[in-house]
Amino acid sequence: MSEAAYKTMEAPVRADGAVVPGPDVRPVPRISIQAFCESPDLIAAIEAAARDRRMSRAHVKVQTGGIAVAAEFYQGAATPNLIVVESKLPRDRLEVELDRLSEVCDAGTKVVVIGHVNDVELYRGLTQRGVSEYLVAPVGLTDIIKTVADLYVDRSTRPLGHTIAFIGAKGGVGSSMIAHNVAWSIARSFQNDVVVTDLDLAFGTAGLDFNQDPAQGIAEALNAPDRLDDNFLDRLLARCADHLSLLAAPATLDRTYDFTESAFEPVIDIAQAGMPAVVLDVPHAWNAWVKKTLLAADEVVVTVEPDLANLRNAKNLVDLLKGARRNDQLPRLVVNKSGLAKRPEIKTEDFASALGLVPLAVIPFDALLFGTAANNGQMIAEADPKSPIAESFDLIARTVTGRAEVKRQKRSVLAPFLSRFTGKKSA
Repeated sequence: MSEAAYKTMEAPVRADGAVVPGPDVRPVPRISIQAFCESPDLIAAIEAAARDRRMSRAHVKVQTGGIAVAAEFYQGAATPNLIVVESKLPRDRLEVELDRLSEVCDAGTKVVVIGHVNDVELYRGLTQRGVSEYLVAPVGLTDIIKTVADLYVDRSTRPLGHTIAFIGAKGGVGSSMIAHNVAWSIARSFQNDVVVTDLDLAFGTAGLDFNQDPAQGIAEALNAPDRLDDNFLDRLLARCADHLSLLAAPATLDRTYDFTESAFEPVIDIAQAGMPAVVLDVPHAWNAWVKKTLLAADEVVVTVEPDLANLRNAKNLVDLLKGARRNDQLPRLVVNKSGLAKRPEIKTEDFASALGLVPLAVIPFDALLFGTAANNGQMIAEADPKSPIAESFDLIARTVTGRAEVKRQKRSVLAPFLSRFTGKKSA
């Protein structure tokens, strides 16, 4: 960071007012962090940061007290990877206390100081003493996560990609179909490389939807974690179109697929390191690895049909995601198969109101179009380029990749004069 790093960092705010760390804030590696705080506000901020998904791998402990307490504590204990200390002392006393702390710090331990004096000269003096960063209180959750990430995540090796997880509130709602069409739209519209990762190893349909039958896929990646790297993953990818690749599921039942909570994490991390967009086609299931995958994704899209069972399941899922991802974008809601003939449906506005979300798209049911595309191994835009449903997938693609913009019609400078002759209101 520059000498102006002590200024409060800005972060986007989601619809309900929660602060959302920007896309440049990457997950923190497995490190140990101990904080010594003098104010309740800082304690609350660090505890909130520790609960954020980007800090899920770090081990964080918070104690009351400043630099003197930290120096005393480490007289007989090993120091962690990172020490965060708060101090309200003036400059001269602060430097003395930091010198005492440095005497008990192990090699490799980094120190972040949170002070109450906004002084560039102080910042320079502390960095010359070996302090890794100096922040001026008050600091928020985003400041803490970003500071730790900047210290321990190499900018040149930071993940390039944005992970987008798609899951259905109920089986058969079309979540996979939407995931595949959105991925195709991202690749086609933005010319960005996208990898679709089919996580339903037993019944995945990505291979069928893209008319692919690769001999290898995600199963090989999971079965050989010691060989997993960029080159190995590249050999497992099937090319579906320009800028679009598939990590396919075997879709066989010759064995069961029981995975640990973190089984998919290395695969996703490597895919994310080399691809601008990683679309995760998550099966309708609930176990440890599904939950972990959803909580770790940059965006989550929940697909529903407008009936009671979907409402119940979506409510449970959305509530969990809101509670566990307090510092992320709210889940995206897509209503699929709307207007199915002779089926009683919950009104879209009532469905959305119950979830506290605004639907990103409402996709009507078109049996002929969807059936034709599925049977031919095509995307909707390939089967009918003029279909408004294809435009819905483009909208979802723009939104989940952060490219959605509100376009306003430009007002002509001649409009007021022309309106006098046409008798119409100016646009």
